Parts: sequence; structure tokens; C-alpha cells
Amino acid sequence: MHVCVIGAGVVGVTTAWYLARQGLKVTLVDRLEAAAQGASYANGGQLSYSYVAPLAGPGVLGNLPDWLLNADSPLRFHPRLDLHQWRWCLNFMRACTAGRSRQTTAELLELSYYSRELVHQLTAREALQFNYRRNGKLIVYRDKNSLAQGMQQVRFQAALGSQQHGLSTEQCVALEPALAHIAPALAGAIHTPSEEVGDCRLFTQALLDRLLATGQVETLFGTEVLGLRRERQRIAAVVTAQGELQVDGVVVCSGVASRPLLKDLGMHLPLYPLKGYSLDVPLTEDNARTLPGISVTDSARKVVYAPLGKSLRVAAMVDMGTGNDRIDPVRIDLLKKQVRETFPGLDLSGALPWAGLRPATALSKPIIDVTRLHNLWLNVGHGALGFTLACGSASALAALVCGEQPAINLAPFRAGQVC
Repeated sequence: MHVCVIGAGVVGVTTAWYLARQGLKVTLVDRLEAAAQGASYANGGQLSYSYVAPLAGPGVLGNLPDWLLNADSPLRFHPRLDLHQWRWCLNFMRACTAGRSRQTTAELLELSYYSRELVHQLTAREALQFNYRRNGKLIVYRDKNSLAQGMQQVRFQAALGSQQHGLSTEQCVALEPALAHIAPALAGAIHTPSEEVGDCRLFTQALLDRLLATGQVETLFGTEVLGLRRERQRIAAVVTAQGELQVDGVVVCSGVASRPLLKDLGMHLPLYPLKGYSLDVPLTEDNARTLPGISVTDSARKVVYAPLGKSLRVAAMVDMGTGNDRIDPVRIDLLKKQVRETFPGLDLSGALPWAGLRPATALSKPIIDVTRLHNLWLNVGHGALGFTLACGSASALAALVCGEQPAINLAPFRAGQVC
């Protein structure tokens, strides 16, 4: 069986990997010139298996007015005359209930724990080099109410297998001395020892190198997919700028580009691009004394800090409605200001900025499903959790393609359940 995987980000490459392990011939197509050049290029770097709670939660609606009116808000909304944007926002607001949030969290935790198991198997077997560390994660809180809400989530997730515990400010600084400067502003923290970090781009490229060595995959980079040619209830060919590719099946993993691709087939994916930003802060002699050794998330500011080999990855913010991945210097300046306030000793003069579009659903759940065309599958919509969920969703999707029973229940990730 010959399957075309459209999209060579972390989700597409892991999908190609697990399809090839099933013995299928795979063609991996991407419009860019190499793997992991889009949303996978410089994301937050956290493999955050226990932090998959949806963006839509019971406390979000109360924060929206302040977020939308505050220029320094982690969320910035650009309203458009776009019915799809407003439909997505309406579905998001409907999901901001405690019951819906808990259900989605439980569904995502099952997928993330499965993904963690596969990442451990993969790294042990393939010895991939991607600045991978099992260094744990600290979420720091700046007020007691937020900490109490965080601890409530810890208690809920404990019944689902999460191992997390609260720390006082003193315990937090003892565990991560780099936080000493902001200790007076902290109410406490939550520590999750099992969390990990890694460079998503390096992981994707290293896995692709292993995949190419098997001889079961062909790559067509720099190849734009113009459409999918349909014959009755199946896809007969992938139409590219270089001609048609005859296939037995197609898996769409092309992030935000998946929506216009499938629109011509009458399929309307509930995806919306959420722009995120990051900085790569290089390790210098001065910075080495200041960098945190543990992955840190500033809950109030929604900023994550992940030590990746010889750099610190700092990621933050959501811009909705921009429609592009251009770097906004105003947002980068704000991010640098927040980094300096948290880690004042860091030299940011050599920091490299980046922005990318996260393909998100309103429920923060990916779509892992077969379409009404029996040889067209979807593995899209992972939002900010692409790196964390990639292996799990790819392995489950590969089982689906081969007519096997996936290792986890995929019913919550069907297209009709993610809107």
C-alpha cells in the first residue's frame, strides 16, 4: 500500500514513521524545502504530558476582557469579517465550562501518556539527538488564588495518573535557584518531575533521517499540493505543482494549510491559526550562571522556559486573527521585557526571535480520523501540543490506516467530536 503524507512537521514525520513501521510505502510531501520548517521549527520545547488541559476552561471567560483590553496581554485578538473565526470563537466559549474542560483533559491525558510511552521507546531504540532531557517542570504562580486553582487541577489529574505536587516559594527556589530574583512575587509552584524537554525541529529531522535509511519513504520537499483528485468515494491522486502523484491513500498532516486543501472536497475543518512567539537565547559564559535547569512556566504571564542544550527556549503569547506568521517586533519586545524581569541576568542580545501558526481546534483536541472518503485520513489540529502528542496520534492513526485497533480510544478525536 502506497500512502502519501501531506505535511512534514513533527506530526507528519511521526505519522510517516509509524506507517512505514507497519510496512507501508510512504511519500512525504511538503511545500517547504526541509522538514519541521513551519510550526515545529521553534516551538516551546516542552514535552508536557501532564499539562494538556484545554485552553478553554472555566476561568477563561472572566479573564477575557482584561486580556483583550491590555496591550501586554498574553492573548491578542484581531477581529475579522470572517464567519469561520467567529464560529470558532463561539465554540471556544461554549467549551469554557468545568465539566467540558475536565472531560477534554481526561481524553488528552490518555493520548499524552500513550505518546510519552512511545517517545521513551523511540529514544531508547533510535538514540535520537535533539537536546532531550527528563528534567521535570515547574509552574510558578504569582497569587494564591491561581495557585489554589492549579492545585485543584492537580487533585483532579491525580486520579488519572498524574504525579504532581505543590511547593512553597522557598521549596521552589531551592529546587530552581534561578528563580530567586522573583521569589518575593511568588505564591508557590507545582512540580511535575516526569516532564521533559527537547528541540522539536531536531527531533523531527533526526527521525526523518532514520526513516530515510529504511528505504520505505520518499520525500518531495519544495512541492506544493494544489488539491486532491477524487474518484467516487476515494482519492485517486495528489495534485502537485509538479504533476499528479498516484496513491492508495492520503493522510493530511499539514497544519493550518489542511483547511483550504480539504475545503475543495466539501470538508470544513474546525481549525484556526493561533500565532505563537519564541526566543532562542544562546548559552554564554554569563548566561550559564542564570539559566534555569528545570523547565519553567510562568502561569500568570503564560511564558514557558525550556533549557535546550546550548540555548534557552522562551515561548509565549497567542495572537488570533493575524493570518500570517510574520514576527511582530512589539510582541518580541514585550517577551524580552518579561524575560528580563524574571531572569535579569540573561543576556538577550543574541536571542533569535520566531513566530509560527499553531493549528488549533476550539476544544484543543486534535482530529485523528478517517473521512467520508475511505482512503483519506486526518491527523491535524494539535495546537500548542504538537510535539507532546505527535507520537501517540501518529501511532494511533497508523493503526487506523491499516485497519487495526488503535492502542487508545480515538472516539473523542473524531472530526465530529472536535469543533
